[in-house]
Amino acid sequence: MTQDTALKILKTGANVFLTGEPGSGKSHTIREYVSYLRDSGIEPAITASTGIAATHIHGMTLHSWSGIGIKKNLSSYDIEAIAGKNHVYKRISRTSVLIIDEVSMLDADTLESADVVCREARRNPMEAFGGMQVVFVGDFFQLPPISKYGEPESSFSFHSKTWRDAKPIVCYLSEQHRQDDAEYLSVLSAIRKNKCGEDHESLMRSRVGRHEGNADMPRLFSHNVDVDGLNTKRLAEIEAKEEIFEMETSGRAQIADTLKRGCLSPEILKLKVGAAVMCTKNNPAVGYVNGTLGQVVKFAGETGYPIIKTRGGRLIEMEPAEWAVEEGGKILARVVQIPLRLAWAITIHKSQGMSMDAAVMDLSDVFEYGQGYVALSRVRRFSGLYLSGYNAKSLQVHPEILGKDIEYKKQSAAARAKFEPMEGDELDLLHRNFIRALGGKYVSDEDRKKMPRAAGKSRRSSDPAKNTREITLDMLNDGKSVSEIAASRNLKASTIIDHIYDLLFAKKIDESRIAHLAPRDEKGRADMFSIHETFEKLGADKLKPVYEHHEGLYSYDTLRLARLLFNKDK
Repeated sequence: MTQDTALKILKTGANVFLTGEPGSGKSHTIREYVSYLRDSGIEPAITASTGIAATHIHGMTLHSWSGIGIKKNLSSYDIEAIAGKNHVYKRISRTSVLIIDEVSMLDADTLESADVVCREARRNPMEAFGGMQVVFVGDFFQLPPISKYGEPESSFSFHSKTWRDAKPIVCYLSEQHRQDDAEYLSVLSAIRKNKCGEDHESLMRSRVGRHEGNADMPRLFSHNVDVDGLNTKRLAEIEAKEEIFEMETSGRAQIADTLKRGCLSPEILKLKVGAAVMCTKNNPAVGYVNGTLGQVVKFAGETGYPIIKTRGGRLIEMEPAEWAVEEGGKILARVVQIPLRLAWAITIHKSQGMSMDAAVMDLSDVFEYGQGYVALSRVRRFSGLYLSGYNAKSLQVHPEILGKDIEYKKQSAAARAKFEPMEGDELDLLHRNFIRALGGKYVSDEDRKKMPRAAGKSRRSSDPAKNTREITLDMLNDGKSVSEIAASRNLKASTIIDHIYDLLFAKKIDESRIAHLAPRDEKGRADMFSIHETFEKLGADKLKPVYEHHEGLYSYDTLRLARLLFNKDK
């Protein structure tokens, strides 16, 4: 199935399982769908099975989003207690579309627990997740659910009652956008079909021991201890001054902690000139993506930020980047760090989602199905694959998944046969009805193309580096007021003011650039003068005394905007 057909199905509001080989465009398709929803005034909940996966997509883990935490099996008391929490109830009840990424690593019990909490919160016990559209994203050939030591093997999420109740339409993407090497694709395809023959084994053996003399090429290991040991050892061997970059955090402590654990850049990043590094975030506008390899060549004199030279010879000053959890256009928590990590070694688990030009892999200690396949599929072509060794397990996939894969391909073909012949008007009606049922404003594909980039609530599909605050920044730079931005993006004024505070905190906008937000009418200027006089008397740290001083005459949004302008003039 093509990405275009999958998008057409997603837009009908049907529950969907979006799957396909690594590099088939699952993430791109979801970005397109999220952009479409936001342009229509619908804010989806974006979640993932693990912290690392959630950090990649600016979302939360399903555990955190649903309020279940680490619990897998909930009593009726637990369900009522969790669903009754105010923040959980609000979050779930206002969600119309739920996206769950990396579903292969989500076990059946956890999925069912999140489901029953949603049914309880939405007062809809008969439908999966209380009737919201749920989109499962992932590839079951990749990493399976993790079981704790001593516990029985976790069941795949498709074994759950939730999955059966959801009845997702399978959209199996068939295009390939990562690997362009036919020989390498044949090996990966053979692993997926459990049909590795002597010719494939011969190709694998030809890549063993080919990495000597290339010490800075990243190594992929199965275990953290191997990764930490090699990175520490190699950095210590460099006789150069060590520069340290500490992560900044803000927002809700619990969510910020989850972001820290999921971020591929460490909380304390130690670098030296000559260190092998890997970019941990996508920023194609600057010239790097998650997995881009390079070496630190110097530190910028003015900023102190590391300057790297990529494998392609490009010099990039690596400015701090932000990982955030957003909900309803508002940031709940954020971490800021240089988007780099030492790259002499990385675990296979942490490599999931990366695209690498080259890597050395030690697959001789692979201990679970899918690990070898994930590692091998990170590399774009066969010439970039270097093996220290491999075992039989590294070429195996879970036997149960082999049968499911055949089933999913058949279901996807049936869905394709049903939807592709549909006339444009028929599909358009389905898409329009779904958006209207959610309370959104339907925008056709033609109209979306005409929308100004900043006005389209999230033009992330055309510029993946953009996030919701940067879109606000573009509109501020165009001279738009808070009310104009809020109206154009279907957001509240308070959310736009949040964005401005965030942009100032991240030093992405200078205070002089917000002068145009000051009122221009006589009454507005008089009100602002009065509020600023009160700030002079009472201080601007807390708004409540100022609010009470004026006996509620001015809203908190007005006071927050006034404080921005007050601080600008100080």
